Amino acid sequence: MDLFKKIEKNFGPLGHYQQAAEGYYMFPKLEGPISNRMMFKGDEHIVWSINNYLGLANHPEVRKADAEAAQEWGLAYPMGSRMMSGNSERHEELERRLADFEGKEAAVLLNYGYQGIMSAIDALVGRHDVLVYDAECHACIMDAIRMHLGKSFAYKHNDMQSLETQLQRAHKHMEGNPQASLLVISEGVFGMKGDQGNLRDIVGLKEKYPFRLLVDDAHGFGTLGETGAGAGEEQGVMEDIDVYFATFAKSMASIGAFLAGDKMVMDFLRYNLRSQIFAKSLPMPLVEGNLLRLQMLQEKSELRENLWRVVRALQGGLTSAGFQIGVTNSCVTPVFLKGSVEEAMALVYDLRTNYRIFCSIVIYPVIPKGEIILRLIPTAVHTLDDVNRSIEAFTAIQARLQDGTYRKMAEAYQSS
Repeated sequence: MDLFKKIEKNFGPLGHYQQAAEGYYMFPKLEGPISNRMMFKGDEHIVWSINNYLGLANHPEVRKADAEAAQEWGLAYPMGSRMMSGNSERHEELERRLADFEGKEAAVLLNYGYQGIMSAIDALVGRHDVLVYDAECHACIMDAIRMHLGKSFAYKHNDMQSLETQLQRAHKHMEGNPQASLLVISEGVFGMKGDQGNLRDIVGLKEKYPFRLLVDDAHGFGTLGETGAGAGEEQGVMEDIDVYFATFAKSMASIGAFLAGDKMVMDFLRYNLRSQIFAKSLPMPLVEGNLLRLQMLQEKSELRENLWRVVRALQGGLTSAGFQIGVTNSCVTPVFLKGSVEEAMALVYDLRTNYRIFCSIVIYPVIPKGEIILRLIPTAVHTLDDVNRSIEAFTAIQARLQDGTYRKMAEAYQSS
């Protein structure tokens, strides 16, 4: 069959909804300055879908630094990959500051988080090596596992008994092969449900089943721990994380990511990360902007305090109103509902059009049929009024979901 004919017949599980969803549920256009309230379809909405935990995206100091760096350097400098011609003292300064912040010997900058962690896993393990990973790890980790030429074992999400079983299987598989090594992968915060990875108990298994640990802490970096250094600091096991990964796209509201760990390992990665060796260096305005963002993250603790004030109000208010928010112990705030995909679309349409609340919707095939997750990302620039208005709106839409209003709306749309 012709490749494009095959694509035409099957647009994939999400592409299946393209005609009904595009521009509203998928690929929506939020407009205006990045903040707690933005414009959607011509109306101001309270927005809970922006990864801007500390409110730095539109902070005046950050905007000024970004503009001045772009004026001074332009967007092209430095040209080429860092290995060949794209390195600078400022790139290395950012790496040194990140390593110091995380209590590690060294750090390596990455152009993007998604491709960066894929490339890191690819560089760290070969065909003789074994991966053991949490079944609910992010898609970037799953894609790295798909690339892996060796054996891999998934353990049930945050289930330490399941992890121990898979570690036993992994060690059995490696018996008799002196070239085989073992890497365990978890997340600091699981971005869909908001629960932290059980890093303390994972680390507790290291002595019994020797392995190295990689942690993706995209949502924990900047939000968790006494200083904001992440889930490892929050749980008191930072020194036991062998390879620490975080992105600038969440707390720092920027572009790029980094890895941190022992200097020897970071030096190895610098020379073996294909996504960095064969890609242009991070542009200087982003490096300069990220240096300031990191400084603000470290010095302006009031940003994190404001964030957690909103988080506590939102999560506490939702729970008091009878909503199920699962076991989140991070800023990520999921609201679990029951209903079909069609009901979910009608619900979100009502929420956005009539209540001016914009949050992300998660439906099948990402989660099982019959389940709906409305995922809220609180930030330091949200207000208690935003929280109260949103909880009132959620209370109204839940009543309509339960009394069949959205089912009838969906049926009427399908018959039209």
